[in-house]
Amino acid sequence: MAQSDTVKRILDAAEQLFAEKGFAETSLRLITSKAGVNLAAVNYHFGSKKALIQAVFVRFLDPFVSSLERELDQHEQRGDLRQLGLEQLLEMLVDQALAVKPRSGNDLSTFMRLLGLAFSQSQGHLRKYLAEVYGKVFQRYMALVYGAVPTIPPQELFWRVHFMLGSAAFTMSSMKALRAIAEAEFAEHRAVDEVLRLMVPFLAAGMRADNLPARVTQPESAAV
Repeated sequence: MAQSDTVKRILDAAEQLFAEKGFAETSLRLITSKAGVNLAAVNYHFGSKKALIQAVFVRFLDPFVSSLERELDQHEQRGDLRQLGLEQLLEMLVDQALAVKPRSGNDLSTFMRLLGLAFSQSQGHLRKYLAEVYGKVFQRYMALVYGAVPTIPPQELFWRVHFMLGSAAFTMSSMKALRAIAEAEFAEHRAVDEVLRLMVPFLAAGMRADNLPARVTQPESAAV
């Protein structure tokens, strides 16, 4: 078995098992069994389970972030980067996600499932690693997003960005099921790119929504 084939087998197996079972519940033994390799091969190519988790993310993020950075550079060279509106910035993410050459029909859904797990499960090492490798590009992009909604306070934007990520992660990781439901109930067939673009005005509206004052809740002892 060639080295590149061994690495691909391990990454394919790890990606599928992590998405199905979660990071903590997936052992290296499960991965080696599915990949048809021994534990020594995983240790040789990746060194640890944490490094393997990181490599699974890199396989999608490397081409995605490179494409996003090129798009930002092109707009900067044209002199219109700071003039991009929120919808245009969100459409840019959709375009770059769709531009990543798929290895299978479920790449994007699987990645978004993994991204959701990275937040819901304790994977601090992964978030730190991704910030170190891709942080410069994402910070550049997010500065444009924040600039597109200047009236929203930074602490409010923090929550709205994560609400947006959560909505996108759910929709994209459940894409197959949601499209099947829409087809069964409304006889409507939507391609993946159509569904992604449907999210743009919804997410933009959520980011721009009026900032309502927080409701003050009385302590239970005072509510008689």
